[in-house]
Amino acid sequence: MKFDVIVMGGGLAGAALAVALRKTRLRVALVDAEGPKRPQGWDARVYAYSPANAAFLEELGIWPHLDPRRLSAVHEMRIFGDAGGELMFSAYDSGVGELAWIGESSLVHLELWESLKRQHNVTLLCPARPAALERDDDAVRLHLDDGRQIEAALIVGADGRDSWVREQAGIAATVTPYEESGVVANFTCERSHGQTAYQWFMPEGILAWLPLPGRQISIVWSARASVADELMALDDAAFAERVAAAGAHRLGRLSLMTKRAAFPLQLTRVSEMVRSRVALVGDAAHAIHPLSGHGINLGFQDVKALAGRLERLQPWEDPGDLSVLRGYARSRAEEPFVLQYATHGLNRLFGARLPFLSRLRNLGMNLTGQLPVVTDALVRYAINGRF
Repeated sequence: MKFDVIVMGGGLAGAALAVALRKTRLRVALVDAEGPKRPQGWDARVYAYSPANAAFLEELGIWPHLDPRRLSAVHEMRIFGDAGGELMFSAYDSGVGELAWIGESSLVHLELWESLKRQHNVTLLCPARPAALERDDDAVRLHLDDGRQIEAALIVGADGRDSWVREQAGIAATVTPYEESGVVANFTCERSHGQTAYQWFMPEGILAWLPLPGRQISIVWSARASVADELMALDDAAFAERVAAAGAHRLGRLSLMTKRAAFPLQLTRVSEMVRSRVALVGDAAHAIHPLSGHGINLGFQDVKALAGRLERLQPWEDPGDLSVLRGYARSRAEEPFVLQYATHGLNRLFGARLPFLSRLRNLGMNLTGQLPVVTDALVRYAINGRF
């Protein structure tokens, strides 16, 4: 089977790329081991979608079809240091509609796949697993484990932080384990969150509370592996009380409404995002610490940039040509670099237990909060990926 583009990985980034190519002449194959599944109740995996990416998903025809009863806008964000530091971001003060939208991963994922099923230029190969990849000057050939072979001008690795495509293409990746895990769960709250997100930098790690519709929140607790193990071992009532106490019972009593889950955290930097006939998007290109909530937002902006470059192809241009792919890589050089180093630096800064550093970092938070020009600039970068 011959295509123009093979997308390896049907997660949020890979599925969004295939949808974004709907108006092109390109024939697309999307390969994935299994499609998304609708969870029972609420999905514990929740993302903060930036307004820029909500607009991108609207361009794709996805956002208008999402159930608004399962989305919550963030109008304020309050961040607390470990020694009196405090920082607040306000959508109203910055002149924007919202700082982010909080929604389940599966909410967007399922809608992307519904769109793909109706898309004339996409062939879904699912379930399918890769076995071998051949690459030469003219094409890439992907061998699947069931014996099928597909060929294309370009393969896109959208297959996560342990990317098989990246490895097969020989693109070097530097992986820095944080020796931390992200513990996620959803709760009902005694008091309303008022569309406010909270984040605490504590000796036990970094805890974020993200507003869900009604009196519900999703939490991400990025903690040392030993602390994460303790949290996972607690019974439901003790776990809920531990989370509530860590947030100074700001929303009153919490009750667990989903199973908790934990996943290891790491920083991944790649030597290059593209090679001849290969491009990387999403976590395959850059895995970052979740403290900024930008992981999937970076992935969607990768997709937007790559799809835009492929959409502008002239009839004589080859989608896998290195000159084409380098344009995509240049357009994505700044934002992932800035956010990777910013989140990594903050994690290391607040992870240090030296008293003088504690005073310094909390003083810095308070000074930043007193400079509206700085806070507005940070909000706009978080929203748009540029100052």
